[in-house]
Parts: sequence; structure tokens; C-alpha cells
Amino acid sequence: MSTPRSIVLTAALSAVVALALPATAGQASRPFAVDGSPSLGDDYYPTYGNSGYDVTHYDLRLKYTPATDALQGTATLLTRPLLDLTTFYLDFALKPSSIVVNGAPATFTQSGSKVHVIPAATLKTGSLSTVVVKYAGIPSKVSVDGQTYWVRTVDGAVAVGEPEIAAWWFPSNDHPSDKATFDISVAVPTGTEVLSNGIYTTRPDQLPGWTRWNWRSTKPMATYLAFVAIGQYEIDQSTAPNGLPVINAYGEGLGDNGPAARASIERTAETIEFESSQFGRYPFEAEGGVVPNAPLGFALENQTRPVYSSGFFRRGSNSYVVAHELAHEWYGDSVAVAQWRHVWLNEGFASYAEWLWSEHESEGTPQELFAATVAAHPADDPFWQVAPADPGVPELFGDAVYDRGAMTLQALRNAVGDETFFAILKKWATDRQYGNGTTEEFINLSKSLSGKPLDALFNAWLYTKAKPTIGLPAPLKAGVAAPKSLAKIRAAHKLLQQH
Repeated sequence: MSTPRSIVLTAALSAVVALALPATAGQASRPFAVDGSPSLGDDYYPTYGNSGYDVTHYDLRLKYTPATDALQGTATLLTRPLLDLTTFYLDFALKPSSIVVNGAPATFTQSGSKVHVIPAATLKTGSLSTVVVKYAGIPSKVSVDGQTYWVRTVDGAVAVGEPEIAAWWFPSNDHPSDKATFDISVAVPTGTEVLSNGIYTTRPDQLPGWTRWNWRSTKPMATYLAFVAIGQYEIDQSTAPNGLPVINAYGEGLGDNGPAARASIERTAETIEFESSQFGRYPFEAEGGVVPNAPLGFALENQTRPVYSSGFFRRGSNSYVVAHELAHEWYGDSVAVAQWRHVWLNEGFASYAEWLWSEHESEGTPQELFAATVAAHPADDPFWQVAPADPGVPELFGDAVYDRGAMTLQALRNAVGDETFFAILKKWATDRQYGNGTTEEFINLSKSLSGKPLDALFNAWLYTKAKPTIGLPAPLKAGVAAPKSLAKIRAAHKLLQQH
């Protein structure tokens, strides 16, 4: 994710939902057991996700009216219970009208963005269970913990956000540790476009005046990475050198930012080719990018098709934000965090990819950018008081997670050498493909492949609230300021990176 430094995306912790919500009439005599709880135990967001089951696939069949922001839908969730379930929870903020589990109507209650479901029969451990939720509402009028992440535009809407967005448009187990495949189908008035993840599959219009857009994601995806962008878009289609389809889309009304956005996003396939040489084979089935005409203020690494605020291009082309978001396809999308406190594994890696791209473009090497970034923050800078591996919710998307995270990787590279360093990056992406990871697991991999005792280095760069001295270039370790040439490289790079 790339965020203008004037904007820090945070999500307030909500009060923990009670484990047992009251059942509706007719259920009082039924034996009650809380065997699925409304939490997956995230350290930072304890109300995110739900225990007791795993979602393997989401089938979302939606209808959206831009003029009124009315959304109606049927969500079918294919799940596998992890234990015998007589009750379970869904994350959802719109109001369900009905829930059917394994063909039988279920009882349900809702408190905030938690829906408590009591199926008619116990769901057996490991069985295939089908949950069908019908719903309708106005997403832009829905607030969760005082926030509304669904963005209504003049010609449609954009559902993009981190660490949450799903609750505004589909029911889910909303945590990156529970990934699933997706079919996303949206009917809109003919003449309106819908962009989403994965491969576009065509079907004939089903009703006069309406067009249904169908998108399929065949690789597991975290719920916050699923998106829809609805409105008036110019869509460009091509084929990448690796044979994958490329779909880029630009909202009407981008104005002066439009040409610069195209000059940047149209380099997506080229950028993926370069990053594949650094990180290993691209892990997904499609490529692309979307630039809505919407006041987003950030870019997000939506799986297969990142979404970019047009503000990133108001000073000209910006290939760095593209390199950043596309690096997330490996680090953040394919390998997702096991808990949100590990987010430096996403943002530090993607920021380091900008440094690699900088060298590729002959605009400064990672070592030069490392030295300049270290020098830009004196020892008494509050920047060093944020530990990237445990930044806390207010600094989850703060500078230290991005920049100090990237510096950690360059310090590691300096310690283990280029060959081992890139072997670590590739093995991390390969071994945990479509799964999750933690900081501790990355540290262990680094020590295993390098054969070096790296605890002191990682402790200094990731966990210590002070400016590190270990792993620094010799002149900086001695307290010598970076040459003006390096400072200029960093300043030019940051100008391109942030808006």
C-alpha cells in the first residue's frame, strides 16, 4: 500500500463483540454452545475475523444502481468447519434479509458488523458447508467504528480499503489468515463498467438495460484485497510477455493527471517482468491496474489489479508507486501477514522494491538510498521510536514501517551478500505462496539460508526504539553525514513516491 505521508490510514479498535448474541424467538429450547467465536485473535484488531471455520470460496452475485448507491446481492460461501459447529459468525455491516446454511434457513442476529448465525443442524468438522446470504442496502450510509470506507463517486462507487473493506459489500471471515478464491459478478446499468480482481469472463446481458460483469480469481485471496470499481472507465486490454492478460482501466474525468497515470500504469507488465527476476515467478493469473476518478488518497495492492489514487500522478509519471504496489503481489498478496502487526513484511518489502526499481532505472542504488534515508533521520528523530515489527495501530501505516522496513532489508543484504539475500526473498515468496507469514518465520529463514547469527541485526532494525548502529555503511556508523549527492537522490525519489 502507498499512502501520501499527510494521510495515515488507521482503524480504531472496536469493543469486543459478546461471544453469545441473543437468539430469536423459537430458538430458546435448542441446546446452545459457543463453538465458533467472533474473533481470530489478532493482536491489533481482536474483533476481526471469526474462528471455527475456513472459507474456501466466495461467490458474489450483485446488482448495483449508481444513481442511488443501492446494492443488493446474494453471497454464497463455501466453508469447511474446523470443529463441530452449532453456531458461527460472519463479518458484515449491511443487513441480511435471509441466511440459508446447507439448504435450510438459519436463525441469525446482528450486532454492528458481526452476524451471529445458528444453523438448523450442526456443521460437522471437515464437511463442505454452504452459507447463502441475501442482502440489500446503501453501503455509503454504513458506518463501522465511525468509519465508512465505501467511496461513492459521481458515476458509481469504489470499494477499496485496508485493513478492512469487505464488510461494506459482502459477508466474510474478514482476516488475511483466511484466504479463498472468488467469483465476483456485478450487474449495472448498461454503459457502466465494473472492474475487479482476476480474469474477466463474458456473458450475455440478462435483463434489458443491464450488463453483468463477471470476474474470477482462481488463487486464494485475502478479503481486504477483493475490490470493485464501478463507473465510467476507459479499459485497455493487452497480453504481457509472460502470456497473462493485462487489463488497465482509467476513470473518466482524470483531467491533467490522466496522461501521467497512463504513462505509469501502462508499464505494469514491464515492471512485473523486472520484479519476477528479483522475486521469482509472478504468482497470479492476470495483471493490471485501475485509476478511479475518486478521492482515495492512497494506492492499494488489490490482488492482480492494484488501485491507484490519481493524486500520485499530479506531478507527472510515477513508476515508483507502480513498482511498490506490484511488489505486493508477492509480498502481501501471495504471502499475506498472519497478523496485522507483521505488516512490515508487506510494506518494507514493497518499499525496498522501489529501491530495486530505482537502480533498474539508473536513478540511485538501494545502497545509496539506504545511506541517504539513514542520514535523513538523526538519532533524536521520533522516526526511530517506532519499531517496524510491532508498530502499534496508530503507526501501522507510518513512515517507519515503510522506510525502516526497507532499510532492514538492505542491512540484511549487506550482512549476507547479494546471492543469499535474493535467495531469501525468493524462497520466502515460494515456500509461503498463497499462505501467510510472520516476522519470526522470516528471521528464521534468513538465519537458516545464510548460516549467520542475525538476531542482533534484526533486533536493532525491527524491534529497538533507537537508531541502529549495526549494519550501517562505515561513514554513517562513524557519524559522517551522507554526501549531498545521496541526499539529492533520496529527495528526488521521495518526491516521486509521495503526493
